[in-house]
Amino acid sequence: MPQQDDVRRIYTTVEEEFQAVNECIMEQLHSDVSLVEKIGHYIIDAGGKRLRPLLVLLSAGACQYQGTQHIPLATIIEFLHTATLLHDDVVDSSDLRRGRSTANARWGNAPSVLVGDFLYSRAFQMMVNIGQLDVMNILANATNVIAEGEVMQLMNVRNPNITEAQYMDVIRSKTAMLFEASTHTAALLAGVPEEQVQALKDYGNHLGLAFQLVDDLLDYTGDAEAMGKNVGDDLAEGKPTLPLIYTMTHGTPEQAKLVRDAIRSSGLDVLDEILVTVSACGALEYTEQCAQKHAQKAIDAISILPESPQCTAMIELARLSVNRTT
Repeated sequence: MPQQDDVRRIYTTVEEEFQAVNECIMEQLHSDVSLVEKIGHYIIDAGGKRLRPLLVLLSAGACQYQGTQHIPLATIIEFLHTATLLHDDVVDSSDLRRGRSTANARWGNAPSVLVGDFLYSRAFQMMVNIGQLDVMNILANATNVIAEGEVMQLMNVRNPNITEAQYMDVIRSKTAMLFEASTHTAALLAGVPEEQVQALKDYGNHLGLAFQLVDDLLDYTGDAEAMGKNVGDDLAEGKPTLPLIYTMTHGTPEQAKLVRDAIRSSGLDVLDEILVTVSACGALEYTEQCAQKHAQKAIDAISILPESPQCTAMIELARLSVNRTT
């Protein structure tokens, strides 16, 4: 498939460094406690995109960074992301991720939470070893904001009165923040001028927003087997995402009532009606347009960077982020 070839080409841009990150991940997962290693390897080996570590490597390359600290930095970012996945699956009572059982479904909630804590603490050990206070400051702040975003999302569950602005605040905190931290810290590590640091920070923020918007769109348009999770999971969890918020705001009174009632009751019994409704009122098209807008803002942000294979790959990545099926 052409899209798969495009994705492969992006990863090939930093192939050797990406392999070094994978080796670093395996090395840093070591623990004398066997269950920690078992669950850590299980979730890390689940076949995710490792998109955030990729962003670190591409950003460092775009900044012409000549050192080696971007390898542990990329590993730190992946550990922070994986820790949030372990905790999220417990909070959401999820039993399927990336097409197989979640760690909490397999081992229980307590081990999943505690191994998530292990990954957080290992990440902070590695931050100390990098030895740059500004990098540590960004990552510490990002970790805090992500936690706040998760709590905001939890507060919004089964609440049909959430506005689009509130929804954007949630996804900016819980998803875009780690994308932003990935590109921002790589720029700081490279020591580039402030204008380029800001450009990469903006790129990460807008790419993260676009990525989450497409994720929320795919919850109503995707293929369960391809995504490795169930269609309608957000609705089942009572999450008011943008397709639902738009329908409640711009749909007919009947359409709005259907969605409001479904959010309150986690209405999978009316999923087929919801799928028809969000499409009929233009909510899916609007969500896609919002994602495209942020992807373009990401591309525009890095227009000031010098030409390089990594910068070209970042532009292509932004385009692919909104033209994907998983």
